[in-house]
Amino acid sequence: MTTLPPTSPFPAAVAARLLDHGHAELRDAALRIAGAGLAACEPGAATELLVTLDGDALVVDGRALELAPDARVVVLGAGKATLPIAAALQRLLGERLAGGVVVVRAGEAEPLDPIEVLEADHPLPSERSLAAGRRLLEVAGTLRSQDVALCCFTGGSSALASVPPLGVSFAEKRELHRLLLRSGAPIEQVNAVRKHVSLLKGGRIAAATPARIVNLTVSDVAGNPLDAITDPTVPDLSSVGEAIAALEHHGLWDAVPASVREHLLEGDAASPPLDAERIQTVMLADGHTACRAMAVEAQALGLAPQIVSTTLTGESREAGHLLAGLAAHSLAHGTPWQAGAALVGCGGETTVTLAPQAALSTGGPNQEAALAAALVLAGKPAAALFLDTDGIDGGTPLAGGLVDGTTAARAAERGVSLPAALRDHRATVALEAVDDALLTGPTATNVNDLFVFVLGTEE
Repeated sequence: MTTLPPTSPFPAAVAARLLDHGHAELRDAALRIAGAGLAACEPGAATELLVTLDGDALVVDGRALELAPDARVVVLGAGKATLPIAAALQRLLGERLAGGVVVVRAGEAEPLDPIEVLEADHPLPSERSLAAGRRLLEVAGTLRSQDVALCCFTGGSSALASVPPLGVSFAEKRELHRLLLRSGAPIEQVNAVRKHVSLLKGGRIAAATPARIVNLTVSDVAGNPLDAITDPTVPDLSSVGEAIAALEHHGLWDAVPASVREHLLEGDAASPPLDAERIQTVMLADGHTACRAMAVEAQALGLAPQIVSTTLTGESREAGHLLAGLAAHSLAHGTPWQAGAALVGCGGETTVTLAPQAALSTGGPNQEAALAAALVLAGKPAAALFLDTDGIDGGTPLAGGLVDGTTAARAAERGVSLPAALRDHRATVALEAVDDALLTGPTATNVNDLFVFVLGTEE
């Protein structure tokens, strides 16, 4: 049985189970390729390469910010990939760091004195998220124009730090989040709504302070739109009208609390103007970073790498079905790719549309994409891997799924209906039943979801 390198993000026991199938060589390659992509997106290492303290100057990506003797440098942030960025800044700046606040998922906090590390909840905000958001605003409000705020807002910050605007209760804002999560709306539309029903998002943390702002972030959105990635600290490019249109398009306008509708129609919902000159943003890693690393690893394994897409979106099961269909066609006809190819890519991300009262945590977009691919690849020499890079797919303990041409047969032998699992959005149970569940635990990064297909030889 093939074992993974010591640097693999997949626990050894999980990897061993995942390789205990008929296409072990193909599955091993898929795991190695995905692991290389994930490792390349470690944001702490990227921070240490791009940030230095040179005398009285803070140098970030080649741009120097002169620091007056009394200037304070603080760290502000929230998100799934925030902690390693903050930890790197703590190491780099030492005594020059005056403090700050970062918010991470429950169970992931580590001491980073003098930075306060707060825990909150995801994917739905909680009272801890409310307290954390208020603390971020409080610290931002203490800064002066000569100070520097090093901001590390990454994917997941909308739930981890959440403060409703005047006239909207926290319970009503939480209900808005719940409805948006189930809607199947693309992330850009979800963010357009959340930015205009918030005291944090849409550049409002930047508006709360005159300090110079340096954003250090990673992207989990196709195209790297900054106002959807680090939106509390950059100018908002969306409008209130777009937020309303998104709710109407997805049938949510009448479902959201009345206070939300009133705020969008009559309240102070427009995002504040910001002076872009005092804001610098550095992208530490994104889906392209992962795809380049995956292609290099595939080539090292003797495969022919093909970067298929870096903007994969749409309904998850349809995306999995489409990619698997292209792989199956290639196996049968030698085009557009031949046997021995490794198809890699990322998305921005795919979505799962749930009924209004459907339960969360029974599946996720990458798990559904994997199950859909398994049905198409049945009986074929191929492996397909779909991975949420933060290690938590759809709020479940799984990161995704790794399937192959034997998955459908193994499911039938064990009395598992893959079509029913897709229909009922219960992908987690199905993947665990056939030993095709991907588990990483928290990865400390959060770029675009990744996919890998490895094509064998058609028998």
